[in-house]
Amino acid sequence: MHTLHLKKPLAFFDLETTGVNVARDRIVELSVVKALPNGETEVRTRRVNPEMPIPLESSLIHGIYDEDVKDSPTFKSIAKNLAVFLEGCDLAGFNSNRFDIPMLVEEFLRVGVEFDVKNRKCVDTQRIFHMMEPRNLSAAYKFYCGKTLIGAHGAEADTLATFEVLQGQIAKYEGVKVLDSKGVEYEPVKNDVAALHDLTASKIIDFAGRMVFNDKGEEVFNFGKHNGKKVTDILKNEPSFYDWMMKAEFPLDTKRRLTEIKLRALTQR
Repeated sequence: MHTLHLKKPLAFFDLETTGVNVARDRIVELSVVKALPNGETEVRTRRVNPEMPIPLESSLIHGIYDEDVKDSPTFKSIAKNLAVFLEGCDLAGFNSNRFDIPMLVEEFLRVGVEFDVKNRKCVDTQRIFHMMEPRNLSAAYKFYCGKTLIGAHGAEADTLATFEVLQGQIAKYEGVKVLDSKGVEYEPVKNDVAALHDLTASKIIDFAGRMVFNDKGEEVFNFGKHNGKKVTDILKNEPSFYDWMMKAEFPLDTKRRLTEIKLRALTQR
């Protein structure tokens, strides 16, 4: 039994997918917990054949590989039953307004099954979390240092607070072990700047984040039609993309890093 006051069913759902590009990627698993006004719940979870390969970097996150879904039904084959199950339901999830709902809507549109969200209420618990537990410097200073930040948004006050926050984080987390995406235990926070860099900035190529390192350590684009594709492959196979980026309104740092990768690729041929 749940304690929510509901006038209609509220369907909590989460999707595991081949990636985060709503237009291109597909669902590989979905779970729905339908909370009913009478206090009862119904749970449905199933794997889905995405009809495309699951990238290794995605499999390492959710643990679902091509072999696991090869005999699962396609979304098209379950779409009508799923739409019926969600009929009359409001929707809820964690970061659902930005990802899960758009992805689900896209999948329904792709197979021609009606699924309109206009008359549904959408509850995103992540928004509530971030609103009630702010993730700004003042909140961090209160959490790690137990003090109220006086003069927030003044450069010196913020800088001194950040200095104290890092010391507080090291004091709190040094020696604390967590599990990585593969379930292996490790100690992420160490009193060592190189280790802290690896933890917080090791995947940065350009500071705008238009390019990042994938799980194999390869430079890949992090936006647009080439999202997730190796930078060197695109520079080789579609040289006009480089020209477009150099003329478009990208930061100079991004253009400089892209040029460095291009020159390095040329010297390695």
